[in-house]
Amino acid sequence: MFRRIPVLILLGILALSAACTNKKVKNPIANVDSKQPDKVLFDRAMDALKHNRYDVARLTLQTLINTYPDSEFIARAKLGVADSWYVEGGSAALAQAENEYSDFKTFFPNMPEAAEAQLKIANIHYQQMDKPDRDFTHALRAEQEYRALIQQFPDSKLLPEARQRLREVQEVLADREFGIGRFYYLRPAYPAAIARLQSLVDRYPMYSRADESLYLLGQSYESEIAVIQQQKYEEGSLAWKGQQKLIDDFTDKAAAAYNRVLTRYPAMEWAPDAKLRLDALHRPVLKPTKAMLAQNKEEVASRHANGTLANIMGSFRKHPDTSQAAKVGDPTLINPEVISASGVVQQASKVMAAGAGFGNDKVGVEKIGTGPAPVGENAPRSDAPALDPVPQAEAPAQAPTQAPDPNELTPNANAQPDPNELKPNVAPDNLPAPQVNQIDPKAQQSATASSGKTDGSEEADVTYSSSKHNKKKGLRKVVPF
Repeated sequence: MFRRIPVLILLGILALSAACTNKKVKNPIANVDSKQPDKVLFDRAMDALKHNRYDVARLTLQTLINTYPDSEFIARAKLGVADSWYVEGGSAALAQAENEYSDFKTFFPNMPEAAEAQLKIANIHYQQMDKPDRDFTHALRAEQEYRALIQQFPDSKLLPEARQRLREVQEVLADREFGIGRFYYLRPAYPAAIARLQSLVDRYPMYSRADESLYLLGQSYESEIAVIQQQKYEEGSLAWKGQQKLIDDFTDKAAAAYNRVLTRYPAMEWAPDAKLRLDALHRPVLKPTKAMLAQNKEEVASRHANGTLANIMGSFRKHPDTSQAAKVGDPTLINPEVISASGVVQQASKVMAAGAGFGNDKVGVEKIGTGPAPVGENAPRSDAPALDPVPQAEAPAQAPTQAPDPNELTPNANAQPDPNELKPNVAPDNLPAPQVNQIDPKAQQSATASSGKTDGSEEADVTYSSSKHNKKKGLRKVVPF
C-alpha cells in the first residue's frame, strides 16, 4: 500500500503540470491574447490603423519588421504598411502605397494576398482617373494593372471585381477615342477619322457607342468617295481605272462597317440606319445570329442610364461617369494593331496603284490630278511610269525654260486644270457636308439578305424599322448641337 503512494503522487504532479500549461503560447496566430512581442506589436498597429492613426500604425509595423525579421507576421506587417498609405488617401500617399504593394508582390509572389496587392495597385489608378477629355494616363495604367491581375492570377476570387473595373476603364478610354474620331469626321479629316474609329471598334467592342462608331466609320468612307469623285478623268485612262478601284475599295469597307453594326450590335440604335445605307450602296445586308442578338440584348440591358439630375451633377465631378459600361461580357486583354491616318493614305495609294496597272506603292491620292507632286513619305518613286503621257505630236514647239518633272502623272493630255483638284485628306471648301440620311425612298424598303449566315449558326429574324431607334433625324444625329 505504501508503495503505491509515490506512484499516485507522481501521477498527480504530472496531471497538475499539464493543467497549468499555457496553451496560448502554442498558437500565437489563432489567439489574439498571445503575449508574444511580435504579436503584441502587430495588434497595436492594427488598432491604430482602425482608429485612423496612420503614422503610429506604420511606425509600429516598421518596428516589428526591423526587430523580428523571422516573425510569422512579416508578410502581414508589410501589407499593413501598404494598407495604411492606401486608406490615408491623397496623391502622395497613394503613390507610396503603390510602391509598398509592388514590394509585397516582389517578396511574397505566391501568397494569396499578392492578388489583393495587385488589385489595390489597379484601384489606385482607377480612383485617380479623369474624364475622357482630360489626361488619360491613370486610365491607361488602370487598364494595364487590371489586365495583369486577370492574366497573372486566373484562379483568384478577385477576378469578377477586376473584370468589371476593366470594363469601366475601357468605357472611359473608348469614349475618349470616339470624341477624337468624331472631331476628325466633322472637321473633315476623313483618313484620321477612319484610323481612330477603326482602332476604337477593334480595341473596345463592348463600348456603349460602338454602333455609332461603326456608322461614322462607314460615313467617313462614303465622304472620301464623294471627295474622290470630284475629279473627272477620261474613261478608260489609267487615272480613271485607279480612281474606280479606290472607289470600289472604299465602298466595300463602308459596307463592311454597316454590316458589322447589323451583325454585332443588332439591338442598338444605329442598326436601322446602317441597313438603309447598305440598301443605298446596293450591298448585301447580313443578318445576325440568334446568339449574337441575345448577347447584344444582354449587354444593352446591363447598362445603367443616369437621370437628368445625375447628368447635371456629373459635369461638376472630376471622375468620369462609368454607368454606361456593360456589366456582362469579357473585356479585351490584348490590344490589336493600331491604325494610323498615314497608314490609311498609304493603303489607298496601293489600291489606286494596283487599279492603274502598276505596282507602285508610293503613288499617293494627290498624284491623280494636275496639282503639285507630294513630298516625303508619299513621294513617288523615280522609276514610276506616267499615267496617260502627253503625245509628242501635241508637245509645244519650244521647250520650256525649266525641265518638266518626270514623276508628274498627267491623267489626260487635253484636260484643263481643275479648280476642284483633289487634295489629300481635305475636302474642298465648296463641297457640302455629306448628308447622313438623304436616301432614295425606294432604298428604305426592306431588302432581303443575300449573304446567308455569318458564323454557321441559325439567323435571327430582326426588323430594323422600329421608331424607337430613330429618335433623331438628318444631320442632327451626327451633330446634336
